[in-house]
Amino acid sequence: MDKLTCIEIFTHVARLGSFTAVANELNITQSAVSKKVAWLEKELGLSLLHRNPRKVTLTNVGEKYVQFSQSLIEHIKLTEESLRGELSQVTGSLRISAPSAFATQLLAKPISDFVELHPDVKINVSVTDRHIDLYNDDIDIAIRAAHLKDSGLKAKKLMDHELCYFASHEYIKEFGEPCHPDQLSEHHCITYSLMSPSNIWTINQTKYMVEEVLTSDNPEVIVQFSLFGKGIAAMPRWMVQSFFDSNQLKEIFIESQRSRLPMYAVYKGDDYLPHRIRTFVDYLSHYFE
Repeated sequence: MDKLTCIEIFTHVARLGSFTAVANELNITQSAVSKKVAWLEKELGLSLLHRNPRKVTLTNVGEKYVQFSQSLIEHIKLTEESLRGELSQVTGSLRISAPSAFATQLLAKPISDFVELHPDVKINVSVTDRHIDLYNDDIDIAIRAAHLKDSGLKAKKLMDHELCYFASHEYIKEFGEPCHPDQLSEHHCITYSLMSPSNIWTINQTKYMVEEVLTSDNPEVIVQFSLFGKGIAAMPRWMVQSFFDSNQLKEIFIESQRSRLPMYAVYKGDDYLPHRIRTFVDYLSHYFE
């Protein structure tokens, strides 16, 4: 049995946590998936997976071996691309992960323009507001709004988010407009559930506990709740400036110091980076400048 094929199947199982899901993704039988992983375990003399009827999980040894496997597969791909000249050409496939609102409002245009310039590139955009793992989720580039920690990944800054606070005129008419952030505890607030903790807002470098009445992991839903008069919310200015201009929402705490959060394009710190990844990251950086 081909050991490399078995290793590739094993990495898919580690990513999806299911023999059935891998079989469906690769269009092969579940039995074939199970046999290849079992053969690999026998060949290694190691137990790589915990198996139960609901989910397949990695053993401690399996967690170490999947890191080696992913690195091995990536290096083989890079070597093959190098031999075909793809390291110096903008060609091949790109898998991109981006937050939902950013993807629809700010990222769709530069991606469309990039494909126009480089028709040999095929791009797959995964839209999620959750933090993903570039290796386990097989992503080439992730767009992240955060102060980055040292993770062994590389990153290029795209822009700064300017955070602003707002409410509908209907809400302000009914509940009044807070003049200072310490009044937020007396108001209804709509929060972003992926922030931890979601009920603490930092304004003028001071933390304030807010009264959560609605929370969501989707920024566009939060803006809609605010438009419906359900409370005060906080989002990047680029998301809501058009609602300020049309007088549908009113900005509050205008005199406050603006909080800023950087947005990065994050990619793997491999020695041999495919030219399509480097070119796309540089293109985005120049676009947002």
